[in-house]
Amino acid sequence: MTKQELIDIVSEKGGITKKETGTVLDIILDTIAEAMKRGEKVALVGFGTFEAKTRKAREGRNPATGETIQIEARTVPSFKAGRALKELLQ
Repeated sequence: MTKQELIDIVSEKGGITKKETGTVLDIILDTIAEAMKRGEKVALVGFGTFEAKTRKAREGRNPATGETIQIEARTVPSFKAGRALKELLQ
């Protein structure tokens, strides 16, 4: 499902315009991203938890040459599904 398809479905189910739905969705996604950038967890009970996790620096290998390379530490987004979402998918 694309973002536009999600907007179409939510707009139809909620009885609001697609433009309003798109604006609200953008605000929600921006708010989640900003909170993660500040190091906060965003927990949507029953759906899941979004957070930024830090990966430590480590050694890796270049698959083409087999050469050992140093991989820098970095912050990556993480999502952990909630119980209700996991049960829905079983």
